[in-house]
Amino acid sequence: MSLEPTIETDRLLDELQQLAAISDCPEPPPAVTRVVFTETDLKARAYLQGLYEDAGLTVRVDPIGNTFARWCPPSADADAPAVGTGSHCDAIPHAGMYDGTVGVLGGLEAIRALQREGFEPKRPIEVVMFTSEEPTRFGIGCSGSRAIAGVLSPEDLVKLTDDDGDDFDTVRQRAGFTGDLADVKLAEDHYHAWTELHIEQGPKLEKQNMPIGIVMGIAAPATFVFHVTGEGGHAGGVLMPERKDALCAAAEAIHSIEQFARSSPSPDLVATVGELDVFPGAVNSIPSKVRFTLDLRDTDADNRDQIAQAIHEDCNEMGLRRGVTITSETLNADPPAACDKAVIDAIEKACNDADLRWWKMVSRAYHDSLFMARLAPTGMIFIPCRDGVSHRPDEFSSPNEISAGVEVLALTLAELASS
Repeated sequence: MSLEPTIETDRLLDELQQLAAISDCPEPPPAVTRVVFTETDLKARAYLQGLYEDAGLTVRVDPIGNTFARWCPPSADADAPAVGTGSHCDAIPHAGMYDGTVGVLGGLEAIRALQREGFEPKRPIEVVMFTSEEPTRFGIGCSGSRAIAGVLSPEDLVKLTDDDGDDFDTVRQRAGFTGDLADVKLAEDHYHAWTELHIEQGPKLEKQNMPIGIVMGIAAPATFVFHVTGEGGHAGGVLMPERKDALCAAAEAIHSIEQFARSSPSPDLVATVGELDVFPGAVNSIPSKVRFTLDLRDTDADNRDQIAQAIHEDCNEMGLRRGVTITSETLNADPPAACDKAVIDAIEKACNDADLRWWKMVSRAYHDSLFMARLAPTGMIFIPCRDGVSHRPDEFSSPNEISAGVEVLALTLAELASS
């Protein structure tokens, strides 16, 4: 059947705004703070679950809070692997109202549009709201999808702690999520295909005046923590030739990291030092210890790992030359994901059927789909965001852009669920 799903944009925008109002940010929406397993997070989950149930979806919540809302009408084979979509609703402090939520509420509206159209899928369609896509509380992103895909084991989960020293298991049970952590991992045949709708979080689509981005691959991060140990002393008492200043060494290392990234043969490689802690942190004291982080990501895993190796070797040489010790630990080093041709083709067909122009691109931000690609053929649909801004209150996608993305998502789900 020829489908022309109608998106109820006003309703969807109202739901996005109501979700944004469930926030711990001291500023009003569109500023949003919603950290996993807080009371605010639980209120947001309850709001979403009510919407799922109103749409006639069957809701299941796993032991860590990943929430699955399934549409399985009589036309669908209940035992067949489902077509999945979804994203997250947790938000970093002082964030915006579209990151993740467009994929969660947009997935719901896509199903409602197909229901209104009278579409009869041959396999179930499922919307997932992932737990803790953001690393705000436990220091690692996508913990829900990592666990679903088996990348993060129950043993690794319980090692995660928040700033109060509470471990993941304690916090999730305190929030009301119980059950065996071993039950979080999904069967490898749970999904027939997976696709995620998301704002681009970059400026490419807007600059190209393109309404839809079809993601070909998802970059993946390697995250490191560096520790520089030198010798402290009085700012006036130690002359420059005798100094072993940990901060000066860290500054040289950070500048070197930037140079390695700028000269990378892969144009997609980016390096970010986002945290810098200096001890003792006094104006008249030579820094004796420095801790800094490095987020290194690329769509080319080999190139990323080669650059990481070069950075570590450079730091070792620098430490010897400066008389300081530089050590590091690896927090994670995930492989990039290539999107599946069949899912890409389905998205492309959906764009053509909706008479929407599209542009093939890579995702330089990583998403839950990076880990869902371990389980199922995966694709992503991007919509523009103004000035490429994200993770800020002025993050914005227009009603027309959101509506177009949801229409393409609905048609893509229909195509993937028709066989």
